Amino acid sequence: MSEGSMAGVLLLVAFVVTVAGMGWLALLLEAHWAQVRGAAAPAPTEAVRWRLGLLGAVALLASLGLCLRVDHASMAVLVWVMLVAVAALLITLTLTWRAHWLRWLPA
Repeated sequence: MSEGSMAGVLLLVAFVVTVAGMGWLALLLEAHWAQVRGAAAPAPTEAVRWRLGLLGAVALLASLGLCLRVDHASMAVLVWVMLVAVAALLITLTLTWRAHWLRWLPA
């Protein structure tokens, strides 16, 4: 695999990991939890909330690490911030119109 295509694959993985991380952080809020899991679902326990926060933080740090692996630090941080912004918008729009699509996120 060429260096350019490897960089593309790493950035794609970074994007997917960022979206998952932002999804986990969104599920910390009980309103979003109820949107995704259903109104009849019990509220997340403290252990589940802690795990969601940890998964979200680790995912965002992992995506930063992937971006740093692809490019030099100043460009990598810029790309990562843009990935976080796009992922946040994607999660917001998903929660607005198709919240059940986020059920794939393990809690």
